[in-house]
Formats: sequence, C-alpha cells, structure tokens
Amino acid sequence: MRAPSPPGPGCAGRWLARFGPRPRARRILRRAAQIALALAVAPWLLLATLAALTPLPPELAAPEDHAVSTVLLDRHGTVLRELRAGDGTRARWLPLSEAGDRIQRALLAAEDKRFARHPGVDPIAIARAVGQLAAERRVVSGASTITQQLARTLVPRPRTTRGKLGEAALALRIEASLSKREILEQYLNRVAFGPGLRGVEAASRFYFDKPTRDLSLAEAAALASMPRGPALYDPRRGTGPLERRRNRVLDRMLEAGLAGEAEVARARAEPIALAPKGGGLGAPHLVRAVLGGALGPGAGLDTEGPGAASPRGRATSITLTIDRGLQREIEVLAQQTVRGLSDRDVGAAAVVVIENATGEILAYVGSHDIEDAAGLGHNDGVLALRQPGSALKPFVYELAMEQLGFTAATVLPDVELSFPTADGNYAPRNYDGRFHGPVRLRDALANSYNVPAVWAAAALGPERILARLRDLGLRSLDREPSRYGVAIALGDGEVRLVDLANAYATLARGGLYLPVRAVRSFASASPPSPSSQAASSVSPAPSGSGAPAELPAAPPEGGARVLDAARARVIVDILADDRARLASFGEGNVLDLPFPVAAKTGTSKGFRDNIAVGFTPDVTVAVWVGNFDGSPMGGVSGITGAGPLFRDAMLAAARVRPPRPFDPPDPEQLAEVEVCALSGMRPTAACPHRRHELLPRGDAAALSPCDMHETVRVDRRNGLRAGACPDAVVEERVFERYDAELTAWARAAGRPLAPEAASPLCGALPGAPGAPPSGAGARVRVSYPPDGARFVLDPSINSLQAIRLRAGVPPGVPRVRFVLDGRPIEVGPPFALDWPLVAGAHRLRIDADGAAASEEIAFSVE
Repeated sequence: MRAPSPPGPGCAGRWLARFGPRPRARRILRRAAQIALALAVAPWLLLATLAALTPLPPELAAPEDHAVSTVLLDRHGTVLRELRAGDGTRARWLPLSEAGDRIQRALLAAEDKRFARHPGVDPIAIARAVGQLAAERRVVSGASTITQQLARTLVPRPRTTRGKLGEAALALRIEASLSKREILEQYLNRVAFGPGLRGVEAASRFYFDKPTRDLSLAEAAALASMPRGPALYDPRRGTGPLERRRNRVLDRMLEAGLAGEAEVARARAEPIALAPKGGGLGAPHLVRAVLGGALGPGAGLDTEGPGAASPRGRATSITLTIDRGLQREIEVLAQQTVRGLSDRDVGAAAVVVIENATGEILAYVGSHDIEDAAGLGHNDGVLALRQPGSALKPFVYELAMEQLGFTAATVLPDVELSFPTADGNYAPRNYDGRFHGPVRLRDALANSYNVPAVWAAAALGPERILARLRDLGLRSLDREPSRYGVAIALGDGEVRLVDLANAYATLARGGLYLPVRAVRSFASASPPSPSSQAASSVSPAPSGSGAPAELPAAPPEGGARVLDAARARVIVDILADDRARLASFGEGNVLDLPFPVAAKTGTSKGFRDNIAVGFTPDVTVAVWVGNFDGSPMGGVSGITGAGPLFRDAMLAAARVRPPRPFDPPDPEQLAEVEVCALSGMRPTAACPHRRHELLPRGDAAALSPCDMHETVRVDRRNGLRAGACPDAVVEERVFERYDAELTAWARAAGRPLAPEAASPLCGALPGAPGAPPSGAGARVRVSYPPDGARFVLDPSINSLQAIRLRAGVPPGVPRVRFVLDGRPIEVGPPFALDWPLVAGAHRLRIDADGAAASEEIAFSVE
C-alpha cells in the first residue's frame, strides 16, 4: 500500500483561504502589533532623547565644587562640621568609602533594592506601582529610584506628569555620567535626612553624635528611613513614627538578604536613643561669627595687616580654638539651666570661655538651643548687646585706685545720696534695699553695693570711666558720657558678653589687654588642574588638601598695658575673697567653688539680664541668662540665674584647664597691712576690730591713723561726758565718729556715738560752759568732692547743674567755713553746701574754729 502523498501547495492555500485570517484582518493585527510596540518603546525613546538633551546639574558637572567645602576642626583636630560655600544647611561631605556598609545596605533596602541593575528608572517598580494604584485606587508604594530622588533634590520639579518625565530624564542623564558608587555618594550627601540637615553625616552627628561609619544597624536603618519624610520622621517630634518606619526597613533588609535574622532581631530591639541636644554639628553660633567676621579684627579669619586677604570662602579646613568636649558639656548645661528656670520666665542662656594667656575662645554657646524657634535660639547671646549690671564695678574701682588714690581699705559712703543728671537727681539704691553706712571698698565691691559704686563714679566722672572701658574692648559703649552719667557704674549701657569676658581676662592677666581669638589656623584650597576641570564626574575629595597657614599668635609680651598691675591684682584679690562677700551672698553660695575663683555677678534693670563672670589664673567664664526679646524674668538675679550656670561651666572648664592658685602678690609692689575694720586707716589703741588689707606699698606707707574711733571719759552713772567728775565715777569708753553725710545714718543705725552733753552731776567741761570739747587736735576734712575730681557741664540741660560740697566735722564743732577759691562761706550742720557748677579749675579747703583746717583739694569743671 502506498503512503499518502503530502498535500500540495494548492491544498495549503485552499486551507489557509478557508481557515486563516482574512487579508484585511491580517493587516489590522500587524498594525496593532506595530502600534503596541511603538507605544511600549516610544516613552523610552522619548526619555532617552530628553536625557541626551538634559544638561548635567552644575553640582555634578563641576569637579571643583568639592574643593571649596570647608571642614571646621576643634583645637585638637576633631571634626566639628563641614560647610559648603554659600550653603546654610547643616552639611558635611562624606566620601562613600568612609560611610561604612550599614548605611548603604539600609538605604538600598529602604529606597531602591534594584539600584545596581536599573538604568536610573526602574520599569519593574513602575509596573508594580501602577498595578497597585489600579487595584487599590490609592498610592501604595512609590517607584522613584535613588537616582530619581537625587535628580529631584538637585532640580526640584512639580509633581505633575511633565515634572515626573523631566525627573526621569535627568535620572537617565545622571546614570550615563556617573558610576553607581558616585551616584550613591551624591545621594548620601545631598538628600535631606531631617529638617535643616543635608546629608547622612550631618544627620548622624546631629541625632546620634557619631560618624556615620560608627552607626549601629538600628541607627543606620533609622537614618535611611528619613529621606522618605524628613519632617514626618524627625525624632525630635517623637520617636514613634520613626521607630515603625525603621522596623519596616529592617524587615526589607532581611527579605533582600542585606542583613541576617539575628542582626535584624537585635536591631529591632534597640531603642532610638538620641544624643543630648546641643548644637549637633558643633558651636554653630561661633562658626557663624567666625565666617561673618562678627568677633572683630584678629579674632576670626581676617589676617593681620592692611590689604590682607581673608581665607574665608577659600579655606578647605579651619581649625578653631574651641575644645569640642568642653563645648558640648556647656551646651548641655545651658539647656538644663533654661529648662530649670522656665517657670521663672527664663528663655535663653549664653556662655563663653576664654583662655587667659592667649585670648583663645575655648567654648562659645550663643544660645541654649539654636533650633529653639520659640526662644529665638538663632540669636547669639555672646554677641548680643545686653546690660551688664554690676559687672562693670571692678573697673570703676580700679580706675579710682589709679586716679583718685583709692585703696581696698578706702571708706566709701553707703547712705542715701543723690546725684544731678540730665533727667533730674538720681538716687541709687542697693539690691537689698538697705544702706550700710561707711564701707571699705573691699566690702563694697565684694557685696556689690550700688551706692558706693555710684559715689566713686561721680568722683571720677563718666568721661574717664568710659575711656577706660573702651580701652578694655567695651567699644559698644559709644554714646556721649552724659547719656550714661554716673549710672555707668551699675551697667547702664549695653555690651557684648564676649567683650565683657575679655575685659575680665585682662584683669586676670594683670592688666594686659589681648583681643580674643577664635581661629588657630586654616588650610587654603589648591587651584584645580585643567584636567580635573574637564572631568565629567566627580568623587568628593577629602577636605584640607591645601597648605596650612597659622594665624598670628598672641603678642609675646602678653598684650597692651591697660590697667595698673598692682591695682589690678588688688581687684583680683577682692573678687576672689569669699569671706568679704558673706554679708550679701552667705556661706556656700554659687560663687564659692572648690578652687580659687575671682567672680562677679550683675543684674540689669527690671531683671532683664543676668550676668556672672569670673576667672581662674588660666580661664575666664562669662554667662548671660535672660530672654532674647528683652522681656523680664521672674525676679531672677545674677546669683540665682546666671550664677549656677557659671559655677557649672567653671567646673567644666577646670577639667580642661586644671585650676591652680593665683600667683602671690608681688612684694615689691604690694604689702599686706593691718587696718581698722571701720575706717580702713592705721589702727590705734581705740580700734576694737582690725583686718589685714592688701595695699600698694606707697599707699600703705602713707596710711593715716584711724580718726573714726575716739576714747571719751564718761560719767558711768548716766553715760554723759565726765567733764570734772571724780575719777571714781568716770570710765573710758570707745565711740565712733562720722562725717556729716554719715552721721544721720549712724544715729538711725544705733551706732555708738560719743555724747555731746556733759554730765550735770559734775562740773562743766573745759571751754564754753556746758559745751563739749571743741575738738582740739581734731581736723575737719573735705568729704566731697575728692581731690582731682572732674565734672562736665552738659550744654543740653537748661536747669541748674550743681554738686553738693560736704565736710567731715569732728564732734563739738558748731560751724565751718567752706573756703572755695579763696572765698569763705559759713555753713552749719549738716555741713553741706549745694554749689552751682562753674567752668574752670577750683580749690577748696574747710576751716573751723577749734579744729585744724582740712587739706586743700583741687577739682575742675569743664
């Protein structure tokens, strides 16, 4: 039997004609296939065309972009932060090789697990997102790759179809220009990882206070979660949302094989522990002050000399003078202080620490928290102009020692006094609301009594005081002397905390002034080579490749002489005298530290500013507490507000610069002598209480015998002067005697004043019948003005400008004569004369019958 023969062509044609598609249908299918292919390919062709036409962003195209970034280091070389030129965000460039693998694994799991395989746009992720949108009718997951997110960061676009298309085209352009490692490095450094935080290194140091390479897997997963929603996952607003997102990232790492089960389990159990807040990138206010030149010539980046160029903006690294450990500790202390005083309307604090020998700033806390918008934390309390209160008193007294012959033993009046001003008479009051009578300068300064300080300021005149304060660097006191008046002694003017601190450092240096320094050295960037400029991609180079340049050091002689060395040392001795301030501050006060510290507090009018400033031989610490908007605090004084923070900051500084005693006074300049505790003069047998005082040798040799104690014979039966009483009823008693301006206070205070009347049980006293002794052997004296005083007439004041001339008169003298420029004017109790100021040089002495005349003094009116 024959095998069947295959069908011929005719049969096949007939079969196709009968059962195959019609020619028209075939044409339709073919066209449909072509259209489908075109629709599938066209978007990619369009993207490819757009990508070819899309320029690479200049941030990626310019290799020198990284050459101008600036690393800021502390004095020990520890990195504080890195700034890109003109970039105001917190940022520090991190080469991928230094990032560690944990953050890279976490980021790929969180954002783009197929990063290594797609060309910049992920078709699979797009298809998944579209399918989920169709099924769920909501956005379930995004399709943006890491490259697309980088493109969106570099060139923000609206979230429209056109914007998405441009974003995808730029992503393809980036992928064609950079390697995957370069793209990942750019992403890690340019994308926001938190509000105001650009790049992962900035976020790592801000939130966890450690480099990215040292992050645990849990911390890395937390940071990798943040680009999805920097504000939503900000842990400062609560760690709950971030922890949930972190755990999802950890699960995705496990699913993608980027972490093991045990590793993920440990990470999920780890709580999110944020570092204490405190300027997470290191001294932000100081950096701003340095880069802006706000600290003044020689303090920042401006080099010395006319026409010298500043390295600001062209330095690859800047080594600051601060100590990062001390800086962070004081930042936290400032935050704790503000929190602790928040119920007393305290909203801000600032601290600056200066190394005395060099003027270098060791710590600079401009506010308790730069991110505290409610507390105006971006303000800089170290540079803000605030009233220093009593913190200026040491410089007033030192100047009075130099120019008026005051010493630490000089007795000053702390009684009700008034002083003429442009707005009328000014009557100062003490913080405790009391008057303390005659007080030695040591006690007046140590206890911060106001009246004696104003009295000394009136004797000096505000012109001389302002000139001295400006020599000390307090140049913000730039108004006319009449604007401040005698109240300048109480801080009636505005100064910067850093300038006040440096004035105290001048005291610590024995009167030598140095400008503050915030920068030790810098390294300039080397110009990029032509070949590097032509490169199409860039790998961030480490900063600091330029040659280091040391800034001028402190002058070898230690600075310019502003204060007399001997008298400055006396002021230091007073400010360090814990016993002298017991009357006002009590035992165990915040200024009583376990090592020698010279310190002073100040409180401005209306409790708007608290100041505490002081020093050891090596460091000076100055603290301000208050509110940046100028609102008053709730009765917070320098001792209760700034004082505790000063104590804590000084203890912290002592761990960096171990404390030591102050150098002993130079025996060739100063001598320790015994004085009467009441008069401050050489004690006599009548002085019941004595103190040791530190005086310049010339002043110690010229010390007069005490004239405020007298021994008087009294009738023991009635306490009156004995006169001719028989010895059997007479006893000698020691009494006090005061100048006219102090007598009223002494009577009111119940001080032991000698009786003026004779005992009626005995014969009359010698001299006038029934009168006390005339004061033979005693001397009247000029109590005010002091010798050498200078007064200035204010032409803007139309009212009478006058001073009160006062005499110190011994008991028993009924009247005195003020001999002013040779013209006698007779005056009775209280032995004071209001005299209209007359321009010119004047001389004054006081005569009295029965008592020695005073020495003649000179003063002037301008």
